[in-house]
Amino acid sequence: MAKIKEGQLAIDFVLPDQNGKLHKLSDYKGKWILLYFYPKDDTPGCTKEACAIRDAFPNFKKLKITVFGISVDSVGSHKKFAQKYNLPFNLLSDEKKEIVKKYGVWSKKTFMGRSYMGTKRTSFLINPEFKIVKIYENVKPEIHAEEVLNDLKLFNEKKQ
Repeated sequence: MAKIKEGQLAIDFVLPDQNGKLHKLSDYKGKWILLYFYPKDDTPGCTKEACAIRDAFPNFKKLKITVFGISVDSVGSHKKFAQKYNLPFNLLSDEKKEIVKKYGVWSKKTFMGRSYMGTKRTSFLINPEFKIVKIYENVKPEIHAEEVLNDLKLFNEKKQ
């Protein structure tokens, strides 16, 4: 699979959220979308990232950005995670690992000398025309929400 690049159209998909409701990405065309891929529900880094987005969520709403967290965890795992931390956005389940592969975030990782396949913490900012305008690699969970909000403000200023 070729690496996704900024400027190309987002890859459409349909995935269930933490309540089992299906979301088709292209149904959100015409809005800003943040797709953030993360390794695993309820782990330290992923919890920091989700809670930082939760805490900044009023600003995401003000800027009319739809947020989707995506991991290969199950719908049930997402439900527990979303309830435990009172997450106001949808977590999408990619248990078959189709979307993580299409977006190029499923890759070899190493932890404590052990290699395994897993999701790289990566986000995609998609504009209302359904184009990927920014790819965030090597995301720092604590500051990611503010980073995205700052970029979105810059994109909006450029348009005016």
